[in-house]
Amino acid sequence: MAAGDLTVFEEFALDIGSEMHNLPSDSLKLALIDSTAAPTAADANPVWGDYSGNEVSGSGYVAGGATLGGVTYTEASGVATLDDTSNVTWSQNASGPTNIYHGVLYNSSEASSAAICYIDMGGPVSLQDGDVSVTWNASGILTVTVS
Repeated sequence: MAAGDLTVFEEFALDIGSEMHNLPSDSLKLALIDSTAAPTAADANPVWGDYSGNEVSGSGYVAGGATLGGVTYTEASGVATLDDTSNVTWSQNASGPTNIYHGVLYNSSEASSAAICYIDMGGPVSLQDGDVSVTWNASGILTVTVS
């Protein structure tokens, strides 16, 4: 997997059909974890609690991750798109975490904090070396196509 690749958890398709998410109004968070237990698309019932024990820590990073600031969920011509109008950035900090490997996007409004997808950060990435930013793709975080 290349750095920056976003992988959707397979269970997310079931979660949508089970009405676990109200994507435009729920609080979505992106949290950073180390390499202790790397997520995979096939993880069964992925929730933030599966990964929170591997969350990085240090100055400049708040436990639980950053809340996405402008989530939208739209549909056009049979394609539903989850997007965020803001990108996520953690500012460089001399006491920041040095062991960032993955970002996990999860729904903190959902009772179990269901995980949606994860990003390979190409770790180890260090907040001590500079800002750590996630810039969402211009066409959205993820799309669901009906054909």
